[in-house]
Amino acid sequence: MTEKKFPDGFYWGAATSAFQVEGGIKNMDWEEAAKKGLVPKIGIAADHFNRYEADFDLVKLLGHNAHRLSIEWARIEPEEGKFDLEAINHYRKVLEALRRRNIEPFITIWHFTLPLWFSQSGGFERKDAPEVFARYSAYVVKNLSDLCHNFSTINEPNVFASHGWLYGAWPPFKRGQLLWFKFGKPDGTWRSAQITSHKNILTYFKVVNNLIKAHNLAYDKIKETDQNINVSIVKHVRVFQSNANPVNMLLACIARYVQSGYLMNRVIDKCDSVGLNYYRATKFGDTKKYQLSDMGWKIYPEGIEFALKYLWKHKKPIYISEAGLADAEDKMRAGYITRQVDGMWCAIQDGVDVRGHMYWSLLDNYELALGYEKRFGLVAINYETQERTIRPSAYVYKKICEANALLE
Repeated sequence: MTEKKFPDGFYWGAATSAFQVEGGIKNMDWEEAAKKGLVPKIGIAADHFNRYEADFDLVKLLGHNAHRLSIEWARIEPEEGKFDLEAINHYRKVLEALRRRNIEPFITIWHFTLPLWFSQSGGFERKDAPEVFARYSAYVVKNLSDLCHNFSTINEPNVFASHGWLYGAWPPFKRGQLLWFKFGKPDGTWRSAQITSHKNILTYFKVVNNLIKAHNLAYDKIKETDQNINVSIVKHVRVFQSNANPVNMLLACIARYVQSGYLMNRVIDKCDSVGLNYYRATKFGDTKKYQLSDMGWKIYPEGIEFALKYLWKHKKPIYISEAGLADAEDKMRAGYITRQVDGMWCAIQDGVDVRGHMYWSLLDNYELALGYEKRFGLVAINYETQERTIRPSAYVYKKICEANALLE
């Protein structure tokens, strides 16, 4: 048996986002969209807001020493410039619950959802959006930094912008338009994409650039609060490769820049580390047949090695903040995790500074515009009874976590 060891102090865990598991968040854009029938109803989700103690017992049972979570902006700042101390105290209790179990928290300050006062006044189209976001970020860090040392500002800024301003599948449901071509993506329902207003594609770039400014300004404000905080951005990297055809090689190069390079080049100087979310890969000229996940995505977990090497050109430590697959029957997840961890190990052997791995996700969750249909969790949720059931694949991951090694 071969043992592929990971560096001492390596972090192993899983991830969640507040909106997708907590439930009961009323004053934000996705809840408003659900009321209008534009996205599936949310309800109490996995009721993690009330059940976090029991859920963290599962985290400990599964051998994790780290956990990624997010803070719900609509709870913290229910009105512009007015902060809710009770909400902050709730998240302090969440962090204290992790600390009691010797689980290192990794906080994402903002994970997709916006408070209504912000979204209805323009959201990240607002000229002052970077300042608004930086103020919120600094407040969160100031009140939680004694319990957490690792903060990511924004989760997947390019995904947020493209789904909201190009595809019309997420709030604010604006499809981009370039000349006569109108972008669109259903993400489970054509309805939201069909009813949206059409916007010049320049609006999309305005949002992307505001997100870049928001991260950079938030970084500065956080450092004013505490110089010792590790600040990152969470970047979804889709791996683009090609065969030897020069045209395909050029297409892959352009795709890498558009999907990741443009944004990363503009934020990396304001990052102490980088969070990597990896799910998908495309190889131009590829004719190979792949097994598909429940999302209909090609299963290629080994591609995480190339995503890591792509980000490593910036020479900042990397934490895998999300990586996983939808697999309701849990037939593919164990093998997926093993192959994914092996790809990560290969990247480390080639010199990439990887310091942690958070599987997506700990719990089944509200999968955005797809509702509760897709199941990513190590722990299955019965949404009628809120019963938790640990999936067999979670125990495969547990062995890796506890051994800090992949055994083959």
